[in-house]
Amino acid sequence: MTQRTDTPPTWDERTQLATFLDYARDTARAKCEGVSDEDARKAPLPNSPLMTMCGLISHLRWVEHHWVQVMFLGDEPEGPLTVATDDDPDPEMRTAVDIPLPQLLAEYEEQSARYRRLVADCDLNSTAERPIGDGRHVDLRRVVLHLIEEISRHNGHLDVVRELVDGQTGV
Repeated sequence: MTQRTDTPPTWDERTQLATFLDYARDTARAKCEGVSDEDARKAPLPNSPLMTMCGLISHLRWVEHHWVQVMFLGDEPEGPLTVATDDDPDPEMRTAVDIPLPQLLAEYEEQSARYRRLVADCDLNSTAERPIGDGRHVDLRRVVLHLIEEISRHNGHLDVVRELVDGQTGV
């Protein structure tokens, strides 16, 4: 079982932010434990055909990639988000049903480990290489806060999907 804690070992800002980011990530992984491969691909919400456990984990992985690699570090976009269109705005969720959940979780964890080191090594006041929509360059603190919000919101979706596909609640 995934071990999680929302209690930081120290109370400085960086440690608190990193602890809550890891807690949100660990919660997403914990919500996937024991789900069958078939259930991980089910979309139980009638008006949300992309809302699968696989799709949600893929979305979390690629949203983090976008905010850290593309926006903060300034790398060129890659992966499924590069083919997003108005007709297919979430290709990372659509294509995820073709990827086994354990693979999606492993890729997400490997990426999380890299970003964990980045957050530990960079000043929270460091500014992103790329601007957001209004032209401002956010700092690393804002990126981390956004990721905590994004992952936590989708953890609620994982809760609902998991309960509907196999009745599992909790975590």
